Amino acid sequence: MSSTDGATGRSALIVRGGWDGHMPVETTDSFVPFLEEHGFTVTIEDSNEVYADAARMADVDLIVQVVTMSEISKEALAGLIAAVRAGTGMVGWHGGIADSYRNSADYLQLIGGQFAHHANIAPPEQLSGEQSDNYQEYSTQITELGRTHPVTAGVEDFTLTSEQYWVLSDEYNEVLATTTQAKREWDAWDRPVTFPAVWTRHWGDGHIVVSTAGHRLEIVQDPSVRKIIEQGMLWAARPAKG
Repeated sequence: MSSTDGATGRSALIVRGGWDGHMPVETTDSFVPFLEEHGFTVTIEDSNEVYADAARMADVDLIVQVVTMSEISKEALAGLIAAVRAGTGMVGWHGGIADSYRNSADYLQLIGGQFAHHANIAPPEQLSGEQSDNYQEYSTQITELGRTHPVTAGVEDFTLTSEQYWVLSDEYNEVLATTTQAKREWDAWDRPVTFPAVWTRHWGDGHIVVSTAGHRLEIVQDPSVRKIIEQGMLWAARPAKG
C-alpha cells in the first residue's frame, strides 16, 4: 500500500504491526502528511518481510518502524541490517522499535536499546489489569548533547503521563534525553535509576533514532514528542541526491 503526493525525491517505508495497543496504524498514519510535505514518497507495509527484498530496500531512504514484539525472519533481518549499513535511516518510537523481535540478538545490537520494564503506579494488589496501571507522570531531560543535536534541538525538558520505559542499553548510543525511574516503597530496586529516553545510533552509513515515548496516538501528538520524531526523520533519512 502506498500514499504519495506526486513528489519526487526521497522514499520512506513505514513498516507497522504487532500489538494493536500501541496503535501502529494510527500513530504512523499521523506522520504521513509530514513526510509527504518534505518530499518523501511514502510506502506502507504491514509485514516486515519487505526487508528481505534487496532490490526494493535499495531505494528506501528512510524506514519508520512501529512493530511491537512479533518475530522477524533471518532473511528479513539480514535485509534490514544491510539497508541501514548502506545508508538507509531508521526511526521508531516506544515498543515499535525498542520492543521488537525479542528473539533476535542481532536486532537488539542494531537498535542499541531494549525495553525491560515499565513501573506500575501502585503495589500489585491495587492494580486493575488495565494499561492505565502503567501510566505515571514522569519527566524527560534533554542532555547537553541533545541541546544542540538536530534531533532534539529546540526541545526543552518535558513531562508526560504515560508508560516510562526502563531500557537496557549500551555506551555506543548517543543519548539525547534521559528519564529517571523513582524508587517507591513497593519497588524491588533500592535507588532511582536513569535510562536513555531518546538516542541515536550510527550503523555503517545509516542513522537510527529511537524515542521511548510514543505509547499511543495522544503521546506522539504531544508537541515535544512529535518534534523529536519529525526532526529525527529528517536527520536520519539518507540525504537527498543532487
